[in-house]
Amino acid sequence: MQQSQKVVVIGGGYGGLRFIERMVGLDGVKITLIDKQSYHYLQTEAYGYIAGRFDLHDVALDLENWSHGFEHPVEFIHDEARFIDYDKRVVQLTNSSIPYDYLVIATGAQTHFFSFIPGLKEQSFGVKELKRSFDLRNAFESLLYAKVTHEKVDDENNLNIVIGGAGLSGVEIAAEMAYVVHTHAQSIGKGAKDIKIYLVDAGETILPGMGDYIIRHTMNRLRALDVEIMTGAFIERIEDHHIYFKGGDALKYRHLVFTGGITANRVDSSCEEPLVEMQQYQVDSYLQLHEGVFAIGDCTAIYDKAGRVLPPTAQIAEKSAEYVAAAVKKGMKGEPLKKFSTKMDGIFVALGGHYAVGELFGWIKVKGKIAFALKKYITKSYYLGLKLRLNTGFKKRTATHE
Repeated sequence: MQQSQKVVVIGGGYGGLRFIERMVGLDGVKITLIDKQSYHYLQTEAYGYIAGRFDLHDVALDLENWSHGFEHPVEFIHDEARFIDYDKRVVQLTNSSIPYDYLVIATGAQTHFFSFIPGLKEQSFGVKELKRSFDLRNAFESLLYAKVTHEKVDDENNLNIVIGGAGLSGVEIAAEMAYVVHTHAQSIGKGAKDIKIYLVDAGETILPGMGDYIIRHTMNRLRALDVEIMTGAFIERIEDHHIYFKGGDALKYRHLVFTGGITANRVDSSCEEPLVEMQQYQVDSYLQLHEGVFAIGDCTAIYDKAGRVLPPTAQIAEKSAEYVAAAVKKGMKGEPLKKFSTKMDGIFVALGGHYAVGELFGWIKVKGKIAFALKKYITKSYYLGLKLRLNTGFKKRTATHE
């Protein structure tokens, strides 16, 4: 293996962190992590944070401490990667540049507020960014607070919370909010049930691409929680407290959450990158963009054996990261690479409280508390692994400064 290999990772999301975990500790390899945020955001837990189940420390973990939690610390640079020069093999930051031998782009994605829907971005919350989730949580809790204290709010006849987009994120947020309103009316006060949760999507079904078992039991659960489901509803424009649909119908709303689309976060570069739908990088069969440059996770279009695009989930981000870590190790040894191939092992949908529905390996189907326990086991294992690394790094940094 060559000495002094510089491996640079742009993005501290699920894919970026998993790649580093698989690469760290190799002799003669220096790993640098670059992120414009100072924290790792657990987007899979956003539904619980927004509805008040989880606290900030449950969904945001310090990248500096995490990076120092390894025996051979990872260099963390809290800055924005602004430009990649493939010829010079450097990543330019705000006021400096970082050279690389291998580069992994793991920049994730952000909510795509469609420009053809006037008012969408200005009037709605998103959940792909921590700040927007934080603002939504405050808005929801303020509404609950008003009900607990019997305070009057402006326009008492408009307490609708509308979630636009009935994919995984939208469904989980709608279910968790509805669960809080539906289940805790006894303690919050019966006025809490004045808050109505709407789930709106232009498609003909919720959870597009998922199996009949998950869709059917999710629909049953949402209805039991009094979620109003509107499919085949095309949003035409959004004005202050009114959503107008194609065909002339309108719906009043107090808060609007949009989860109906994503667009990849990309870094400008010295080459014009091939892009696909959602502005994702188009990589080759080895997840490469250029020699020594890989792209993983949500910023990349990843396909299964049948050529179908896999959903942008934490699971796929981590699988692509594990493959690229193995590919980089092979590249350092001069060994040939095997083509990337993967599939979804399964999926779980959290549906409020201790209830979920899910499928594993295509044939195991579960719902209720068992499904929720399995989902929590997976997310808790991931979280505890991060916390262990985080605590180790915090102790190291604290000892260094004493």
